[in-house]
Formats: sequence, structure tokens, C-alpha cells
Amino acid sequence: MALDTDFSDSSDRNPNSQSNLLLTPQPQSQDSPWQADILIVDDTLDNLRLLSTMLHQQGYNVRKAVNGQMALTAIRTIPPDLVLLDIMMPDLNGYEVCDILQNDPNTADIPIIFLTALNDAFDKVKAFQVGGVDYITKPFQLEEVLVRVQRQIAFNRANQEIRQWNNCLEERVQQRTQQLEDAVQELHLEITERKRVQQQLLELAHHDYLTGLPNRGRFLDQLQEELEKGHHTPDYQFALLFLDCDRFKVINDSLGHSVGDKLLIAIAQRLIHDLAGPDALARMGGDEFALLIPDISKAQDVYALAEYLLGLFETPFFLQGREIYISASIGIVFGTHDYQQPEHLLRDADSAMYQAKATGKGRYEVFHPTMHSAALETLQLENDLRRAIERQEFLVYYQPLVDLQQGKIMGFEALVRWQHPQEGLLTPARFIPVAEETGLILEIGQQVLKSACQQLRDWQNAGQVSADICISVNLTAHQFVQANLVQTIDKILAETQLNPANLKLEITESAIMANTQLAATTFQQLRDRNIQLSIDDFGTGYSSLSYLHSFPVDILKIDKSFVQTWQGTPETQGLIPTILSIAQTMGMMAIAEGIETPQQLQQLRSLNCPYGQGFWFSQPVPPEEAVQLLAQEW
Repeated sequence: MALDTDFSDSSDRNPNSQSNLLLTPQPQSQDSPWQADILIVDDTLDNLRLLSTMLHQQGYNVRKAVNGQMALTAIRTIPPDLVLLDIMMPDLNGYEVCDILQNDPNTADIPIIFLTALNDAFDKVKAFQVGGVDYITKPFQLEEVLVRVQRQIAFNRANQEIRQWNNCLEERVQQRTQQLEDAVQELHLEITERKRVQQQLLELAHHDYLTGLPNRGRFLDQLQEELEKGHHTPDYQFALLFLDCDRFKVINDSLGHSVGDKLLIAIAQRLIHDLAGPDALARMGGDEFALLIPDISKAQDVYALAEYLLGLFETPFFLQGREIYISASIGIVFGTHDYQQPEHLLRDADSAMYQAKATGKGRYEVFHPTMHSAALETLQLENDLRRAIERQEFLVYYQPLVDLQQGKIMGFEALVRWQHPQEGLLTPARFIPVAEETGLILEIGQQVLKSACQQLRDWQNAGQVSADICISVNLTAHQFVQANLVQTIDKILAETQLNPANLKLEITESAIMANTQLAATTFQQLRDRNIQLSIDDFGTGYSSLSYLHSFPVDILKIDKSFVQTWQGTPETQGLIPTILSIAQTMGMMAIAEGIETPQQLQQLRSLNCPYGQGFWFSQPVPPEEAVQLLAQEW
């Protein structure tokens, strides 16, 4: 089906129409310049529009498909020069689409770049195993996508030129059989040129375009060589160090990707300068580097090297007149006879690196088999989470917010629970960290927000609650930085018909301080809608007091750690009186969290703390139990 490449009006009106998404390249006149034909496969229309617009502006011919079957039809009809392929799609996923194309001689040479939100080592390894040539994780940066597309198109174009030269060479040999000496000389020149181009392509294929270091593919070859040495020499041992910069995304978000690229180059140069064998260092992608240490005699030497590498990051980097500090986390794995594939070494080193991040960053951890088991459990949990989102297995429980002076409920906090089909009811601590790491927290958070707003509206319609009862919903850091956060909230309020004044949104100090400019803008947009704003866990941060006056905040929630360590004496009150004074001075409400005993309640009342919540009043309960609590007084 041949259609034009306009993706504005008709496709927006009918996003499910295949005729608006499966685009066929436009015919070109014989004199028009060559345009690379790129097929984008993604079931998220916003991604399709963003990528197709960017690539179209760069002069590429762009087609789009919203699922794997449409992609296969488009490719078999007119093979593209490059495919940008999402992994998680209905029916056929990206892995299956890639495998089908690789096993078809007519499509096996089409390069495929995976573009996905999956960021686990298993997913990356599988992507390359099924035939992918590159792997970009979402949220992606347009500049990075463009550079990688340009590099792959250039690589394929060079291969086409080589094939053309080979065809031309064969024709010349046949045509010049009677001019043997000239033909031999010409053949020699052609072969020399071909070798030169092949060498250039080899360098391009095996080295990182930004730092010039060996890339993942070349490093895997080196690991394979080390494994083979170990198989032939029982006493031979080597080690792999996997290094990842801590909070590198903050550099990109605050100073821009050009500065981020310069920082990666500076890191590579510093590592090369201080390492005896720079060929053993590779850039694995993003802010990840790997170092191969061959022929080691004792583990302590490896640990000493890891400490040395961490020390290299203690000296700041100077870029564009700025002094930039950044730390790194390192995972270590030792090559043993148990390993048969280099990908497994990378997988385990990556697991150790993530353990180093989880235990404080700026340190190293040595791989232990339990880390692999934990990684498998996390992978299974992620898969279960994806199914849970589709099946809407998440429940919303409600904990009362109490007016401490009157002893009556003034609202509820909505708290998510997961009704796991095998493990039963799970609390947020069990699954929220994985949801945040994988980005699934965005869909879960949206479901919770909509469910809570709808529940309060249902209570209002049934006359079970007064008009001033509010519902409080937490926003994670990932939700808070969403570009369409305010629009999403507007849509939910419109769908549920809930008055915005009945909604309170809670954001942690760390989420606010990660980007104060964004926080101020978003807070003001929400305040303009009469939505109340609360800073959760207040007092646990390190710099919020200096910025608090800049934010239109309504509520400060006193962290439960202050309440539960207070023993009734002035010495153990901690920051509670200070936070109450700040709230009163700035015209804000204060809510004390974690009230679990009558003594704690009485102590807070003695300080005139206006509101509180905790197990003393009620644990989080289902909606039908929550509404029954309204009749109680404390």
C-alpha cells in the first residue's frame, strides 16, 4: 500500500489505522539524490512521530509500523536500508521480528538497531544474539539516535560500494581478457583499494566513534580469546572490571549532551593515560567502560587496580570552564573454567557493578553467584510487573490523615499494593524499586492516580464523605520529570470529574532537588489548577531549606524517623519543632508520619502539630474499610 509520508492530521485522528502508519517510500526521479530508507517499528505513537520527524528533517525517507506483523509486511514489500526496532510490542516482539528477518535470505542483510526501554544486561545480550547491530535504551536522546543511524547508514553504504566494486572488477576481467597485463595491474589496484576500505570498515566496526576505544563487539572477541587461553591452560586466570559512572544522567540533563560527550572523552583519556595496556579498555556504550586484566597471579592485584581506578575520579574534570566531579562504580568478575561464553562474563560483571551502586556508589563489588540469582529474580519480577500492568493487578489501599486537635479524619493517602497471582498481596517495597529502574513506574503511577481520584469521586457521589475530604497521592521522581505530567493529571481529573482542590500530590525532597528549575515550573502549573502540593519525608534532605521559599508548597510531611525516635524529651525532639515552626511561618500545613503509639500522639499534640498519620489510627486498608473509619474519633 503506497501512502505519503505526512503524519499529521489523518494519523492523529485515527491512531489505529494501519494505512496511516505503514508508509511506503515515495518514488524518486532519476536525478534526485539518494535517500536512505528507514523503517521505525514502535507501538508508541509519540515515539514514532518524534523519531520520524527528526529523521525526515535530516533527509531520510521514513516509514513507520506500530507492530511486528506490519513491520514484516513493509520490509518484505520494499526492504529498507535500516530498521529502528522496539522490543516490547504486542503479538510479535522485537526479538521475534529480528529473528524472522535474519533467517530470511532476502532480509538477512538489513541492519537492525534496537530502540527500547529495556536496559538489563540480559536484554542487551539477547538483542545482539538475534542479530541486532546496535542497542539504544529509552528514554533516548535524539542526538545519539541520529549519530548511530548516520554511522550505520554509512557502514551499509560502504558495503554496497564494495559489492559494486567487486561486480565492476568481474566485468572488467571478462572484458579485458586480451589485455592481460593491463587487467592484472588494474586488478591489483582494485584489490589494494578494496583492502584499504575494508580496513577502514573494520576499524569503524570495532571501535567506538566517540572515544576511539574498542567497542563492545571487539571487547567480546578479546574476552573469547582469554576464555580459550584458560581452557588450554588450567592455571591461567584473568579478570574483567565493568565501570559505570554514577549519576552521569545529571550531567547530561543539567549541562547538555555535548558536555556529557566531552566528559566521556576526558574519562577515556584519563583511563588510557594511567593504564599500562590501553587496548584492554573498551567503551561498552553510554557511560559504561570495561577493562580486561589478563594473566593475573592474585586477586589482591585486581582489587588494588579497582581502588586505583576509583581514585582517578577523585580529581575533578575541567570542561568548558567548569569543574565537574563524578564518581564511578565497578563490578569485578574473575574468569574461571565455569564460563563458556564472553557474554556471561559481561553479565556477571554488570550485576556486580549494580550491586556496587546499590551499596553506596563510588566503590567496587566482586561478583558472587547470589547476584546472578538476584538478577534472575529481578528479571522475573519485571516480567510479572508487565503482565500485572496489562491485567490491572494493582490495588489502592487508603491510610487516614487525621486532624490531631479534633481527632477526625481530614483525608486519605493512597498507597499501592500488588495482588500477585502466586505470591499474594505485595507491599511497594517489594516491587517499586524494580518498577522505577525499568520505567514501569510511570504506568503504575498513572493507574494509582486515576484509581484514587475515581474512588474519592465515587465516595462523594454516594454521599459517604464530605466535600472537604481530600485524597493524597505520591509522585515518584520518574513521574515528576515526565514531560506530560501536568497533561496526564488534567486528563485524569477530567475523566473522573474530581475537583482539583480535593487532590494532594506528594513529592520527595530528593526528586525536587534533582532539578529545582523543573520543580518550580511544575509546582506552579499544579498550583494554578488548585492542586495541593506536599513535600514528603521533609527534613531528611540536605539542601531543601534553602530552596523552600521558591516552591509554592502547601504541606510539609515530617518524616516518621523523627517521630519514632522522639522519646518525649527535648533532646530527642530532633527537627520536629523546627519543621513545625517553618510550616507555621510560611503558612503551610504540617503532617507527622509514623504515629504508632498514644505517647507519640500526645507528644505531637503538645507541640500543636496539626495533622498526622500512622498505624495508631489505621494501617492502609481497602476502600470499603477506609470509608468506615470516617466515623471514628481519636
